[in-house]
Amino acid sequence: MALLHKTEIRPGKLELLSTWLPTRTWYDGPPEPSLDRVGAARFDDPAGEVGLEIMLVRAGDGPVLHVPLTYRGAPLDGGEEFLVGTMEHGVLGTRWVYDAAGDPVFTEVLAGVIRDGGEQAVEEVHGDGEVVVREPHLLLRGSGSAASPAADPGTDDVTRINVADGALWLFRTPESAAAPESSEASGDAVLTASWSGLDAPIVLARLTA
Repeated sequence: MALLHKTEIRPGKLELLSTWLPTRTWYDGPPEPSLDRVGAARFDDPAGEVGLEIMLVRAGDGPVLHVPLTYRGAPLDGGEEFLVGTMEHGVLGTRWVYDAAGDPVFTEVLAGVIRDGGEQAVEEVHGDGEVVVREPHLLLRGSGSAASPAADPGTDDVTRINVADGALWLFRTPESAAAPESSEASGDAVLTASWSGLDAPIVLARLTA
């Protein structure tokens, strides 16, 4: 379960991303983008220390961009190249925001979700003296498959991350990586996402041996 707080955050996540995205080699959009949130969902850190979020955003009429983020209460050792920025959280104070591709807590959890057929975490929002369970608008699903055979994804907009049992591939413009008709039938070890208005789930990440 992901515990969230109803509070003010400065700067906002989209504001941070609007300055960070143009510095990425896989980003192919305007230099000063105005971003819209397509969807977001959380995973649960078993230790309860790191915020783990899958963010999907879009700049104008451009493609959907997959930008997973982690939120920490202190800098990540050796994580300077993955730092998106810092923000002030009204309850938790200063938060260091990272591209989750460089955060070992995220990559371990993501690999587990794919292997075990996991889903996004239930989100509890605490504020104004009440607790509200947020209805999910972005649905995430792991295939429940062992790592697929290693293969070149055949696209440049991919981030490769070495993990204990192989490699994770994050598709940064996931509409270019269509989901297989049946992950179980194909044996693909993937994380897929779906949301209202989408014709079929799309692949956000793949786990290979």
